[in-house]
Amino acid sequence: MGSLIEELKRQEEAARAEADRLRARIEELAGDLARAEEHASRLVIAREEVTRVLGEPAGPAGAPAGKPRSASPIGAVTVPPWQEGLEASALPGPYQDLLEVAADAGRPLRAGEFAAAAGLSTDKAKVEGLRSKLKLLASRGWLAPVADGLFTLPGHAGKTLKTGR
Repeated sequence: MGSLIEELKRQEEAARAEADRLRARIEELAGDLARAEEHASRLVIAREEVTRVLGEPAGPAGAPAGKPRSASPIGAVTVPPWQEGLEASALPGPYQDLLEVAADAGRPLRAGEFAAAAGLSTDKAKVEGLRSKLKLLASRGWLAPVADGLFTLPGHAGKTLKTGR
């Protein structure tokens, strides 16, 4: 009978060791799970913030609503080159605003005049940033540069000014 009791003790110790090993593994997996859930949570927050910054309304469960936007790198503004059939609504909002200012003015404007007409700051640094946007619009065919730092609408502008806003 002694050997049976010893065998049961040996099996009991083996079962306890297995339980301890599994308990340790569960703790390790629980830590891995907590890290994965934290990472997923941070990604959800990042996506929601990027969606908010890019101006897309969020649909249910944070999914983008409406038609999908073309992918662009974070921080980059996509200003497509002008082409026949492309409307100003293809541009980001601030660029659409600049085209509207140019249309309303009906004459060539300087960067400072664009800033004032658009209700933007006329501080020198802000106007220089705006001048970069105007130059980009001009290089892509949405505006036409005129001598001495003036910008106006190009000849094809009547076809493109629908902003959809």
